[in-house]
Amino acid sequence: MKKAFGISIRLFSISILAPVFTLSTLAQDSHFVPSSFEEQLLNSPPCLTIRMAWEGANVPCTPLTHQEWLADLTHWRTERRIRTGYDPARYSVPALQWTQSSFIQPQMMVHDRAFYDVAQGKYTVDSYLDDLEKRYGGIDSVLIWATYPNMGIDDRNQQDMVRSMPGGVEGVKKMVADFHRRGVRVLFPMMMWDQGTRDPGKPWPDAIAEFMKEIDADGINGDTQDGVPLAFSLAAEKVGHPLAFEPEVGLSDEALAWDVMSWGYYFKFAFVPQVDRFRWLEPRHMVNVCDRWNRTKTDNLQFAFFNGEGWESWENIWGIWNGITPRDSEATRRVATIERAFAPFLVSQDWEPLYPMHMYGVFASRWPLGEQTLWTIVNRNEYDVDGRQMTVPYKQGMRYFDVYHGVELHPTAEGDHVVLSFSTESHGFGAILATGSVLDAKTQQVLATMKAMTAKPLSDFSSDWQKAQQTLVEISATKAVSTTPPGMTRIDGGAYLFVVHGIEIEGSNDIGVDVQYPWEDSPRRYHEHSMQIKPFYIDKYPVTNSDFKKFLDATHYHPKDDLNFLKNWVEGAYPAGAANQPVTWVSLEDARAYAQWAGKRLPHEWEWQYAAQGSDGRSYPWGNCDWNMTSPAGAPAPCAASSDAKDAVAPMPDKGRVMLAPSDVDAHPKGASPFGVMDMVGDVWQWTDEYIDDHTRAAILRGGSHYLPQGSVWYFPQAYRNDEHGKLLLMAPSYDRSGAVGFRCVKDAD
Repeated sequence: MKKAFGISIRLFSISILAPVFTLSTLAQDSHFVPSSFEEQLLNSPPCLTIRMAWEGANVPCTPLTHQEWLADLTHWRTERRIRTGYDPARYSVPALQWTQSSFIQPQMMVHDRAFYDVAQGKYTVDSYLDDLEKRYGGIDSVLIWATYPNMGIDDRNQQDMVRSMPGGVEGVKKMVADFHRRGVRVLFPMMMWDQGTRDPGKPWPDAIAEFMKEIDADGINGDTQDGVPLAFSLAAEKVGHPLAFEPEVGLSDEALAWDVMSWGYYFKFAFVPQVDRFRWLEPRHMVNVCDRWNRTKTDNLQFAFFNGEGWESWENIWGIWNGITPRDSEATRRVATIERAFAPFLVSQDWEPLYPMHMYGVFASRWPLGEQTLWTIVNRNEYDVDGRQMTVPYKQGMRYFDVYHGVELHPTAEGDHVVLSFSTESHGFGAILATGSVLDAKTQQVLATMKAMTAKPLSDFSSDWQKAQQTLVEISATKAVSTTPPGMTRIDGGAYLFVVHGIEIEGSNDIGVDVQYPWEDSPRRYHEHSMQIKPFYIDKYPVTNSDFKKFLDATHYHPKDDLNFLKNWVEGAYPAGAANQPVTWVSLEDARAYAQWAGKRLPHEWEWQYAAQGSDGRSYPWGNCDWNMTSPAGAPAPCAASSDAKDAVAPMPDKGRVMLAPSDVDAHPKGASPFGVMDMVGDVWQWTDEYIDDHTRAAILRGGSHYLPQGSVWYFPQAYRNDEHGKLLLMAPSYDRSGAVGFRCVKDAD
């Protein structure tokens, strides 16, 4: 039996409800790995817990039990600070003060169509922020995500991915300045698992500090990290640009001294709100509650509001849209309005969680600041609660305001106390301000705003969650021909059972993962469809550097967004000896321009797969034997990659930190498909279809590549089998181009 803050009682311990990782958890949400980080939620008083755990049990809380619990909680905090030698100095650093009022922070994919307009070729920060203000009241900071799940498609490291964004470093700097102009702080992620791509040439703490200073970013999210090491804060301070570090999966108590922000992954929410461990140890530490896959955000918002902390308003999850419902959007607007207006209260070292309340299922935190006090309140019941809610000591001249509804309360005197009566709606929120001062203009304005806002109850807003519908981007037919064009192979077509699935790391088979084919009513991971393939011609080999040079010489083509265009070429010429290698560092737009010039088009994915597979359902273009690219030396599988080109079906995997050039397109004749189409798997990925929804664009890549960065499961995975495809999130040509992506063309046949 453990002791619950000094009160011995069976079944309750100091810390519960931290995330528990199991195989099923990992299958559903692979972005997390088991770790030993400290549990993040502290138990509520035993009297409350018992009352909620057993129906009919009645062990009421009393002022005495509350004070005993609060005293033990405070003693535990003091002891932990002493044991860790806690130094709170960084919370007083002027450059980091913004974190203490950064309540709403989305993780924003750079691929979000609201953030960048590819047609106009410009960042659209203002329209992105305008949309969030309209829908849920705006944001205080933004985590700009340019890396996973695309990183590892080639050897660009995490910083190179940011440098590949439109306009390069100068474009990114201007984009960051646009956020700052609107009062929004900017964070970028860092991935300490990124040890398989290009070496930055210096220690990561120094590389990150210098780059963030160069683009004037404000903070760093430590992806998958249970605490960002102190070395990173010291490196940032050394270059004169302090950064707010925000680990993703918790942190040690000691790390609170330098990590001034963190995420709070709460996967299970108790009826009684629990105290956030890190917020309690340091009330100035900003936690962003995150439960990204959940389609209702009530628990997230209530736990954040109860703990006076922030919420990760994350909607675009790796290109999978999990939009905030109208009810949750309105709740966010109200919570954020109150928290921003009363931010100085919410860092009070005298915070009193679970202040005694009258009504069952209504819970409050008390936040004193000088002669004033704020209470943040949540109603965990699924019904409205009205009437006597709080008792507070009488103090002459004190006035009480229902901040949530924007009205003054008129308490009832009961001896040396007064009772406050007000309403809280089901699964709703409340806030009370006690003040003996004349209200300043700012507070009066907040009350007026909240009064107007809450005239319409949350129940009037829809809680219906809507999936995003994807559309296949049309590929116009070419002029049909009856004779086989040079360098192409005729595919007669016929009845075909198209079976394929996406190899995305996360999202399980939830709606929104992977793509939505025209015959489907929603995006999903697994696909099967009987179809009739029309006859067509397909390039026997991928388009080569020599082929692409002829196109450039004939058309003088040069893309407007030319960053990374033919990055491996020098002054318009491909490298010596590379004439017969597949052209790479070409965007989907570049490939389409070539195809149009050649009187061809890019293939639909099912055409590409049929050309690779034929009608016998084979696993690989060359047959069904297992293709083990990592066979032990001397024991290759029957059709394994080989160092001897004449025996190989595909190139040997490239596992170095610097990506090698692809093989010549005719180097692996034993890898031919049943139609004699060559080099379909394992050399370079190949562009096919594009899908689009209201929020994201993505391209389907086929065939996998020779490049296999090592050291992490988070790199862009390979799809070598005929029944697998890769989904590459698209942003802009500069970002989309890759040294491991090429293309081949098709032409329609009579």
